[in-house]
Amino acid sequence: MDSGENDGITRRDFLKGVGMASGAAASSPLLNLTVAAGEADAPAASAGRTHTPGAMRPQQNEFRNLLDLSGLWQFQLDTKNDGEQARWFNGLPAPQPIPVPASWNELFDDAANYLGFAWYSLETWIPKAWEGQRVFLRVYSATYAAKLWLNGELLGEHKGGHLPFAFEITAKARSNQSTRIAIRVENLQKPDRVPPGPPTGRGRGFFSSYPPTTYDFFPYAGIDRQVALYSCPSTHVEDITVTTRIEGNDGRVAVAARATGGWSGKGRAEIVTDSGPVSADLVFVRGEARSELRLPSAHFWTPDHPHLYPLTVSLLESGQPFDAYSLHLGVRTIAVQGDRLLLNNQPIVLHGVDKHEDFPLHGKGLCVPQLVRDCQLLKWMGANAYRTSHYPYSEEAMELADRIGILILDEIPAVGLNFARSEQDIQAWTAMAQSQLRDLIARDKNHPSVIMWSVANEPGAGPHRPGGQPNSQAVAAGAAYFTKMVALAHELDPTRPVIFASVQGGPEEWLKFVDVIGINRYFGWYSVGGRLHLAETLLAKDLDAVHARFSKPIILTEFGADTISGYHSQPPEMWSEDYQADLLGRYVDVAEKRPFMAGTLVWCFADFRTGQNIIRAEGMNQKGVFTRDRRPKRAAHLLRSRWRKS
Repeated sequence: MDSGENDGITRRDFLKGVGMASGAAASSPLLNLTVAAGEADAPAASAGRTHTPGAMRPQQNEFRNLLDLSGLWQFQLDTKNDGEQARWFNGLPAPQPIPVPASWNELFDDAANYLGFAWYSLETWIPKAWEGQRVFLRVYSATYAAKLWLNGELLGEHKGGHLPFAFEITAKARSNQSTRIAIRVENLQKPDRVPPGPPTGRGRGFFSSYPPTTYDFFPYAGIDRQVALYSCPSTHVEDITVTTRIEGNDGRVAVAARATGGWSGKGRAEIVTDSGPVSADLVFVRGEARSELRLPSAHFWTPDHPHLYPLTVSLLESGQPFDAYSLHLGVRTIAVQGDRLLLNNQPIVLHGVDKHEDFPLHGKGLCVPQLVRDCQLLKWMGANAYRTSHYPYSEEAMELADRIGILILDEIPAVGLNFARSEQDIQAWTAMAQSQLRDLIARDKNHPSVIMWSVANEPGAGPHRPGGQPNSQAVAAGAAYFTKMVALAHELDPTRPVIFASVQGGPEEWLKFVDVIGINRYFGWYSVGGRLHLAETLLAKDLDAVHARFSKPIILTEFGADTISGYHSQPPEMWSEDYQADLLGRYVDVAEKRPFMAGTLVWCFADFRTGQNIIRAEGMNQKGVFTRDRRPKRAAHLLRSRWRKS
């Protein structure tokens, strides 16, 4: 059973502790991690909570160690799902090499559309110098479900891709001989998962694809980010929560830290500034400590000036550190005031894109050079934001956004939800989505680039009932989902707004639950195709109507048109670069005339792979303003001319 207790204080608890907010503590979450019975090595944390390691990114310093196991692993498909019975965790019978990280679908002909069971195996060494420390095995992302063994012993399972998980292996770690790690991965499209698979194997009607999914991007499978071993002192910092606020020209940085095992003792929080270090004592009581630091004449973090301050939290014994963890923080605030979005108490308008983790050869596998190039192209266009459609991106992506100044709408993998499905499926989705939201906030809460939590993309209420009336039962089920998800996001982190991207024609009732309204609109493409003047008129009426009803900031979270790179027409016709550029320009014009519009996010940054179907030539969604290999289309130049300040 995938369940557990809350792994620490919520953001609301923390803010209450430093006098900045009030509210009740979070209820116990449903964690997507199971540990083999009797095999959990980690002691219980304070206040009766159990800590699930893995949310805080491992790092190397004088007290901690990190061994990245990326590289060539052994790999074998398990098409009959009999590898566990045959004890493949002790060695694969007919392996071939595979790079980790990468998606297996881009590498092997017999796995191009395969989503079933497959095995990874690696022999490595745990350094002898790590003896006396606690040792962990971390998987940064495995899509969708993973089961792990160490030297033939079951560690446990994890369900849900895109977010990290870890198991403590201290009692099993052997430094006098090699260690075998075996990981079984599958990405079966099941109806009760998030994202869900089609019910009883059905696709999406006219949009049906192979492999069958409920969403319009390829369901890449495999270990798509790093696998690592890491060690920490027996007592160590296991969580840090940073919240910033602005007082005049000064920055206020509130720091909450948690130490393992309910440790009580002294620590220190230190921030390096231009004029020298600023520090504060941390007094740990039953594993938890809080303090606040003032930064005089602070540099506030913005997309134009993404200033970062190094913060180190240390645990002390006799005045000397025995553990430390460092991160970079940005002093900034994000808030909603009426129908405006405020960054550092000033109105901000997002100019950006939606993206996908997708590239030839490695699929959605982590590629840091590609991340850097993408960020350079975003800055070249003058973009200041993107949405992590439709799942959490890598920790490296968040770090890059912090460094270069990109605002992030951080989204859980809740795509393909249709609330006309069975109550059993909806309950399973809600539990999984809550778990994913908890894990996402735990991982990304300290990134200044992250300004919103997105809890769904294009949720539906099924086909309308006869007579054109909405499916009221499905609308009510969706309302229950958003009530729970938004409340949970606010409880875990009251400092950031909550949003979801609503589908064109979807129930507007759901928009009342969120702080910022996100709407996906495709006038001129999926409706009134080819009639750009009419599309422009319909968009303007639509935006005004939504604003009149809700009086909240609105972000166009998707809009765009498919384009064949190199195809031009005059007058502009659908599928031409000219039509795409004209459509995007008109949408931006309509938005810029309305002060309640908090941003426009173009669908999408680059062409990406989809399943095979009759509306996706070459198995690609070609709405990118760049080609899949990052060559600019005319639309990219159009956006650059609109967004760049110089």
